[in-house]
Amino acid sequence: MAGLIVLAMVIGYLLGSIPFAYIVARLVKGVDIRKVGGGNMGTVNTMREIGTLPGLGVFFADMAKGALAVLIAQWLGLHLYWVFAVGLVAVAGHNWPVWLKFRGGQGLATTMGVLAVFSPIPFAICFGVLLVVVIFTSNVRLSAVAGFLFFPLLVWLFYKELDVTLYSIALPVFGLLRTIPRFRKDVAKAGDEKKGLIIDRHYTPWQTKKKSD
Repeated sequence: MAGLIVLAMVIGYLLGSIPFAYIVARLVKGVDIRKVGGGNMGTVNTMREIGTLPGLGVFFADMAKGALAVLIAQWLGLHLYWVFAVGLVAVAGHNWPVWLKFRGGQGLATTMGVLAVFSPIPFAICFGVLLVVVIFTSNVRLSAVAGFLFFPLLVWLFYKELDVTLYSIALPVFGLLRTIPRFRKDVAKAGDEKKGLIIDRHYTPWQTKKKSD
């Protein structure tokens, strides 16, 4: 069993480390996604700097790698807590990918992929809320908080499993901690019209650059 645990951890980390945003940006525009826009290696920066469709592709690919890591761990027959650990390692792989000198993204999409496997119905409900908020505010961080604020409660109501409920709190918190440095920068420039803490006036709801940019 120890060998299977190590195998699942390695697979989870390597899957999480696949830098889809970096790969797509290189293939589509020949740029390093970490050196354009906000510098984040994730969905939003890809949408803004590379294009909406490439960005959506990155989003679903990043979700898929988190989900796949968990599904592989389950297929290997690991105990639930080890499956939890593999999901966390997949998110860590996205945030600190071995292929890019450990400089990655913030792990939101990968976190969502992991949680979707454990709690598909609560995830679908919260994802719907997230979409509504992002359409009206263009603020992905705010949308993620709004969408998943009640996620643990829904997990408990649907499944009555304390360990899964606690995990549904811990994993998003791990991701949110990654966003603190950027949030501080946003607070520092809150007076700048280009970036609001509630509504992002610089970008359209679909996160593409305005023609005036």
